[in-house]
Amino acid sequence: MKRRKFLTTGSLASASVALLALDACQPPAGDKTPASAGNKPGGAAADATEYLFAHAEKTISELQAEMAAGKLSAVALTQAYLDRIAAIDKAGPGLNAVIELNPDALSIAAALDAERKAGKTRGALHGIPVLVKDNIDTGDQMQTTAGSVAMEGHRAAKDAFVVAKLRLSGAVILGKTNLSEWANFRSSSSCSGWSSRGHQTLNPYLLSHNPCGSSSGSGVAVAANLCTVAVGTETDGSVTCPASVNGIVGLKPTVGLVSRQGIIPISATQDTAGPMARTVIDCALLLNAMTGVDAADPATQAAGEHIAADYSLACKPDALKGKRIGIEKGAPGKNQYMHRLLDTAKQWLVKAGAVVVELEWLDEADKAGREEFTVLLYEFKDGLNKYLATANAPIKDLAALIAFNRANEDRAMPFFKQETLEKAETTTGLSADAYKKAWQSCHIGVRRVLDRKMKEYALDAFGGLTMGPAAAIDRWYGDRWGDVSLTGPAATAGYPHITVPAGFVYGLPVGFSLFSGAWREAELLGMAYAFEQVSRARQEPAFKARFEPVG
Repeated sequence: MKRRKFLTTGSLASASVALLALDACQPPAGDKTPASAGNKPGGAAADATEYLFAHAEKTISELQAEMAAGKLSAVALTQAYLDRIAAIDKAGPGLNAVIELNPDALSIAAALDAERKAGKTRGALHGIPVLVKDNIDTGDQMQTTAGSVAMEGHRAAKDAFVVAKLRLSGAVILGKTNLSEWANFRSSSSCSGWSSRGHQTLNPYLLSHNPCGSSSGSGVAVAANLCTVAVGTETDGSVTCPASVNGIVGLKPTVGLVSRQGIIPISATQDTAGPMARTVIDCALLLNAMTGVDAADPATQAAGEHIAADYSLACKPDALKGKRIGIEKGAPGKNQYMHRLLDTAKQWLVKAGAVVVELEWLDEADKAGREEFTVLLYEFKDGLNKYLATANAPIKDLAALIAFNRANEDRAMPFFKQETLEKAETTTGLSADAYKKAWQSCHIGVRRVLDRKMKEYALDAFGGLTMGPAAAIDRWYGDRWGDVSLTGPAATAGYPHITVPAGFVYGLPVGFSLFSGAWREAELLGMAYAFEQVSRARQEPAFKARFEPVG
């Protein structure tokens, strides 16, 4: 299923973008484009030595070892990331991944240093700076806006459940990351990584290209070493796509493993927060701190018996040995470099001891999931209205949001409009027959396809290339992601999905996906770790300003 298929179904005819007046074609103030972001002419944005970072690519365990030895403090580490953000996110290549910094970050780090000095540490995340997506409530001085100027000034009354868990684990909440506005559920011609409040986030591998979304800032921040790890959210592809195109690891958990309380919603069926990291083990360690049963989110009630004590224990080099990985027989799209990369990925699987099982399953899953957009339209209106009704936000429902955007069109909608919001507003509630029928055929239908294929072929997981390489940034006419995506089936089923770096096409990262049945995060993390140890495909970004053909 194509990553944005549910956004383009049924509404493209009304989504044609009119030609803008010349003076309206200029980006809003602060909306950096690669040409205006301080890049040097030619390939690289600047000499790579300008952006050397003492903690680049360091893992959680490496940073903890330095802090335990007294060679590093949480305050020093937090300050280093703040300096890094100032140097390359706000200046230099101007990645624009961070929408807001936490003014309390250094004082939080100091308190955690004092705890360590007194002999108390809270676990693997003690003193580790973490960025969280700007649709996740933080009960502090930072705003929670989903990237929308309509939500400016909204400060949540309390932390989201997942943020509270992170604080208890000793994480330093460093700031909020930019995102595709309203988690990319605003327009069928949207540009991923753009929001009216945060403006455009850039891909750190090629600044003219798209970071994907909606967890754009989280993916870019991790890739560019602006934090150690980050939290994103996904409805369909919003963790796994930005992880894939930014060369990092991203896990979309089983719906219900991580509480959605305090997260601005799209879908009660599909929404979940997920960890994003540069290594599989760091992804697992972050997941440890995010899970838990929450009375405020009924979906978590089934999670209790399935939560692992420590997901990182599954990360073993032989975790793929004897595992049967089902891969679609058909080639991934038409591009020969994608075909070769998949062939290489299959060889890595075999080298790690897996059995590659080729089968036909994707078309059947796509057909079962064709009503996904309908489900999301109904659930978005219901969920957003409930969130806004009790929030401190200046708008109180979806209708008010639509009216605000119309009244503030130049600020709120300078490029693409809000036909998805308008279509959602026409829905009539979750008791409607149209919703119930769509939910049954989509959510239950895709689960049946995946479960049946896994049983028929005795599979441990499905696999394949996550996405194609990043699309070019196009705020006027929207994203074009090609014909390769594996985000849809796991998303509509509510099943776990992990992507891990697999290589490069046109100098841009491409990830390899593994997904399986509900609550199998530990197994997927183990298999992804084994793949990572064989492939070793993760590379730091070079902040290039233009594509440089090779050969």
